[in-house]
Amino acid sequence: MSTALAKEIDFAHSIGGVLPSSETSSQGSSDDLGEKSEKTAGHVKTTELNSVAAPLGVPAEEKRFWWQQTSKNYDPNAIATQPSVFDDPDTAKEYQPPANWENLHRFDPSARWTWGEEHKLIRKIDFKIMIWACIMFMALELDRSNLAQAVTDNLLKELKMNTNDYNLGNTVFKLAFLCAELPSQLVSKWIGPDRWIPAQLILWSVVASSQFWLSGRESFLICRAILGILQGGFIPDIILYLSYFYKHHELSIRLGFFWTAMSLSDVIAAFLAYGLLHLRGVHGKSGWRWLFLIEGLLTLVIGIASFILMPASPTQTASKFRGKNGWFTAREETIIVNRVIREDPEKSSMHNRQPITPKLLWKSMCDFDLWPLYLIGLVFQIPETTPSQYLTLTLKGLGFGTFKTNLLVIPSTVFHMVTMLALTYVAEIWGELTLTSAFGQIWALPFLVYIYLVDITKINKWKAFGIMSLLLSYPSAHPIQVAWNSRNSNAVRSRTVSAAMYNMFVQAGGIVASNIYRADDAPRYKRGDRALVAICLGNIGLYLFTKVYYVLRNRSRANKWNAMSEDERLDYLATTTDEGNKRLDFRFAH
Repeated sequence: MSTALAKEIDFAHSIGGVLPSSETSSQGSSDDLGEKSEKTAGHVKTTELNSVAAPLGVPAEEKRFWWQQTSKNYDPNAIATQPSVFDDPDTAKEYQPPANWENLHRFDPSARWTWGEEHKLIRKIDFKIMIWACIMFMALELDRSNLAQAVTDNLLKELKMNTNDYNLGNTVFKLAFLCAELPSQLVSKWIGPDRWIPAQLILWSVVASSQFWLSGRESFLICRAILGILQGGFIPDIILYLSYFYKHHELSIRLGFFWTAMSLSDVIAAFLAYGLLHLRGVHGKSGWRWLFLIEGLLTLVIGIASFILMPASPTQTASKFRGKNGWFTAREETIIVNRVIREDPEKSSMHNRQPITPKLLWKSMCDFDLWPLYLIGLVFQIPETTPSQYLTLTLKGLGFGTFKTNLLVIPSTVFHMVTMLALTYVAEIWGELTLTSAFGQIWALPFLVYIYLVDITKINKWKAFGIMSLLLSYPSAHPIQVAWNSRNSNAVRSRTVSAAMYNMFVQAGGIVASNIYRADDAPRYKRGDRALVAICLGNIGLYLFTKVYYVLRNRSRANKWNAMSEDERLDYLATTTDEGNKRLDFRFAH
């Protein structure tokens, strides 16, 4: 979807071949990946295509999922290199990476590799890059959500606060988180996410640990604000970083696991809270104080390790701690770089430490084609976030004890992990993003209607627990929508800003969600539940609007593109000032 259509290129003569065994080794040098000639003009390296290129892979042969790679129809020796604009000399020169791109020395349009090589390499990237990204996200979730466990240990009473103060703390945190999103993303693009993300972890771990010394409402709100400022931007920062290593559909699936790691962190947090809250009385301190201190110190360790375990790019993994030869061989680096930009040539348009100028920032913020996704980000989680934030207080109000309450949040979290991953896989298998994403709203609606019509504080507490658990087991479309937003940006510049913008709207939605249940509506919260039902119904309509919008935008562009002759298309590619998703050869995912 993100690869430019450029022109109708005849690849029939060059697909379906199989590499000789001598060319499939993952230990080969990038110099033997195919015949090429290089010219150097100043510091710019360009790669010319020979008239007879090595064969390309058949797009239909790609096996995206693990179960497909075990089928009889899977041939690991088939060529994986997909057709691209770089295979035609007329279009290749229009997409030539800039001279300062950090991976330029591994850019080779004539490189060919097999599916066996690519899938083995993807698993290696998962192990080296993705797992640690998930661990860092778990640290973030641990430090931003442990407040829900802390309030079960009389934090509100000891700090002389009420549920409105609790709501205000969540609001202050999310507002600070929101305000920091874009500045953090700009800093990350300037100095590199491999430097900025570990620094964020270390800085917020200090603040998270310092909550051990909270003394009242004022110190509580100050800590929540600083924590939000330091954590803001982490999510878009890490998503931009992961996009250096993965294709679009691969990133979508892995973001499913990324948010699964967040849910897994919530499960671990429940067990940790069960143990740490039992420290009440140690040195005369409350259990919630030890909870904040110990979990903050865990994040500090992860932050220090992240400076070692986050390379700057696929071709910059060598270091004192990662080894002088780095994590990937020259051939593996060539495969990583070329397979990614063959799918999306715009990923090579900026250096990984190149800052966004104010002009580019404003241009990206005014990209109206992404605003339907921003609006979805604003409202899609509200119907579930409000009950989720009050789950521990609701369970305690139903008569469950402090320690049992923390354990009872685990079932809904586990089921939420399963349904979210399943939904993410369905979106990629079905090839339908909008309608699949809307399913989470359809799931939640009947449960929201039930808790609006029935006072769950007066029914059997286990039945109420079951209803709430089923509601919060909803399949979140968040991983789908984050990757969807990245696909529809189609440029590093706009992808950098749009990731922050989308998450800012998500945080704004969190602020709204934190203020729907009010103290004067307790314990029934009927007014709040009525608002949640209305928002859920509105969300379904918004998804349908988004679907129609992108279908019509693509149809309009297709009509213009198809009306052009081949020469007119080439002239457009050579002379257009359109960038990213504004190009006529780009089609929006939906």
